[in-house]
Amino acid sequence: MERTDVRQLILGSVLVRFVMGVAVIISISACGGSRAAVLTADMPLHLEDHLDAATVVGSELPKTIPATVEWRFDQPQPDWKATPLWNPPYGAPTLSRTADALRITLTDRVRISQPPGALAGVIHVDVPDWSRADWAEVVIRARADSASSVNTMRLGFNLREGRGAATPFSFPFLFTAARSPVVRDGTVQTYRLRVNVGAPAFRGPWRQLVLAFNSDGGEPGSIDLLSVSVVPIAALYAQDQAGLRSIDVAGVYRRSLFTHAPGRLEYRVRVPDGGRLQTALGVLGAHVPVEFRISARSAKGEATSLLNETYADPDHWAERSVDLSRFAGQTITLALEVHANTAGTVAFWGSPTLSRARRTDKPNVILYIIDGGWADDMSVYGYNRRTTPNLERLAAEGAVFEHAYSNSSHTKPSTASFMTSLHNSVLGNTSSNPVDPLPPDAMTMAERFHRAGYQTAVFTSNPNAGTVSGLQRGADVLRDSTDFTNEMTSSVKLHDGYWSWRENSPEPYWVHFQPTDVHAYQPTPVVPFSGLFVTTQRRREFFDDWARFNTHRGSARGGASGGFYSGGLEAAGLDRGAFFETMRGLYDESLAHQDYQIGRLVERLQERGEWEHTLLIVAADHAIEAALFDLGALMQPTVPPRWNEPMLRGSITRVPLIVVWPGHIKGGQRFNAAVSMIDVLPTVLDLTGLPKPDVMQGQSLAPLLRGEPGWTPRPVILDYFRADSATGALRGQLEVVDGRWGASMHIGPPPVDPARRRPWPLLLYDVWADPWALHPINEQRPDLVKKYTTFLDDTWKDHQALAKQFKPGPKVALTSEQLERLRSLGYIR
Repeated sequence: MERTDVRQLILGSVLVRFVMGVAVIISISACGGSRAAVLTADMPLHLEDHLDAATVVGSELPKTIPATVEWRFDQPQPDWKATPLWNPPYGAPTLSRTADALRITLTDRVRISQPPGALAGVIHVDVPDWSRADWAEVVIRARADSASSVNTMRLGFNLREGRGAATPFSFPFLFTAARSPVVRDGTVQTYRLRVNVGAPAFRGPWRQLVLAFNSDGGEPGSIDLLSVSVVPIAALYAQDQAGLRSIDVAGVYRRSLFTHAPGRLEYRVRVPDGGRLQTALGVLGAHVPVEFRISARSAKGEATSLLNETYADPDHWAERSVDLSRFAGQTITLALEVHANTAGTVAFWGSPTLSRARRTDKPNVILYIIDGGWADDMSVYGYNRRTTPNLERLAAEGAVFEHAYSNSSHTKPSTASFMTSLHNSVLGNTSSNPVDPLPPDAMTMAERFHRAGYQTAVFTSNPNAGTVSGLQRGADVLRDSTDFTNEMTSSVKLHDGYWSWRENSPEPYWVHFQPTDVHAYQPTPVVPFSGLFVTTQRRREFFDDWARFNTHRGSARGGASGGFYSGGLEAAGLDRGAFFETMRGLYDESLAHQDYQIGRLVERLQERGEWEHTLLIVAADHAIEAALFDLGALMQPTVPPRWNEPMLRGSITRVPLIVVWPGHIKGGQRFNAAVSMIDVLPTVLDLTGLPKPDVMQGQSLAPLLRGEPGWTPRPVILDYFRADSATGALRGQLEVVDGRWGASMHIGPPPVDPARRRPWPLLLYDVWADPWALHPINEQRPDLVKKYTTFLDDTWKDHQALAKQFKPGPKVALTSEQLERLRSLGYIR
């Protein structure tokens, strides 16, 4: 028996039981045998969900835990100083105090040469020769309004001495660390800059904490600093001996058990036939070695070592799979144990899962979301370019919904809604603020499948479809960013991550893909599809035009010429039609690449023998215009008014929806009824035989897919809301598509921009005759205006009543990497 706290021996052995990080005391026998229930694995068994059945031995907290160091700027902080840039005649930013903050203003005296015309202001504070390895992150609370030009902040270590010769950037600090875009909407934002990011050559004492603020726009601007905190690594895990966290290692999140070395977790488990234990090893800090051990002890007390490995890489998970088949049918004590030279060192067991050879009729589920996928440009929907031959083949094997709508116009509200089957106006303000997650009571698709015993994983290159929205909940593994050389090939790396995960993950599994291949445009060609619809020469010309357009679009945004693209193109002297045709050709090339990658994914599933028991849903979170702004305006001979931007326009919300399950769903089916992405969750749960939510706003499409009678179409609801920064009141659009008719109603205070104010509170369209929704028919059909005004008024009241069941969760603080990714996708200005 291993010695633990003396008090445990006196009390007859005390065991700490943890449920989601909350400690509960239960008793165990002094000889080390646990009375905990025996766990079985008829479906994959997620050990991290059963801490209440685990015996915790050791895992004592460190004796001393460093405190978080904090500076609050609602009071004077004279130790913080403005810092001159490295080269004369560059100066320092101007510092002033407001009621609650330190205001940092960038003026012409901090203008630098690279990039041309940019501004850079630096501040610093002395620190007492810290060791970088002891600290986790610098947490900054700051505020910048929409008029501010300050768009980036970064962390630096240690100042140079004296002044030196000219350098391109003129920064006065020696080592550059993490950086983050600045959110400029007048709200207080929390930024987390990780200490161990960047500056690989920095090994010495940490003497100065440096913050740099940049403006690429060249105009003077300011940012208000409310507080700066430096958080020690030990403090992040100082509350519990063991617990469950979603742990991020180099952008890959895993539901993980953490313990302190030396420590051991013991489970009593009955090993199934073909039993295996899959897990990932993870360590915290600057290459601190941890010894990981896995062992099994039989009922007779015989111990068998299954894994003994020292691991020290904090930048990667180490995937491991342990064969337990020799213990099939036996009840054993399975021990997960860690040791390190420094007591209290934290170690992670990523998604430890006990599985068996596949013996279930439950299918694997793959939800494949093409971020920004527009049905109109897909040959499977009749487009005249052959952009989606692989989706055509899938359609022949499954079912196609001809008129599917995303339930909102942007990734964040749309993805949150189809993952919960609840509208944005019920979930709360998940549209405008990048730090508002899902309400805790709104259970996601991942959580539902995880609770049913599925392995769950999310692979996306859009943080709005991941941690920004709280969609890591229920995911054993989540990756919501990738390291790109080309944004338009994100699916390649996401698929590679998926297949790497599949090497050690059992079936059945639920996977959510959401690549951004078609969401962004870059000069880098999409091999081998570059040149398919746009010549190499025209591609080069287009990106030269794009650079010229970018110099004009800011001043032209919202101008009389009508929009983001139209005004900028007019000011740049570019031909609107030629610009659009090239942009659409580039979109179609990226769509062909995305389709090709889906085809390769399916081929590999077929080769592995998994295709026959896989349910595949291919869809999108919104169409092309949400990524490309005023595409509708570009396609028209005249620019429509700014107020005429309904979500029910096909280029905004008409998305693909294709469902394939070999042997269970008849191939070649096509359905004409209008359906919503909010129907996906109840449909998937229905097809897999899992319980439906107690509260849902979508309806199952499974009866249609199975050819059962009695399914009735119903109006499709779309909504998108932002919160007023001053009052918190919701302002936005609530819309309906009901057969031939579509209606868009404005909710809340009128828009600030006069060009966006509507001549009527509700706009009515004939979506059959006017699929672009450019010409309201209010004057021709006052009867329908009255009908849908009443309908949407009642819908809004129903949504507000339902919203009371879903209280908002706490705001989340995004990492600098997440904010940078959102900026690259256009979500942060």
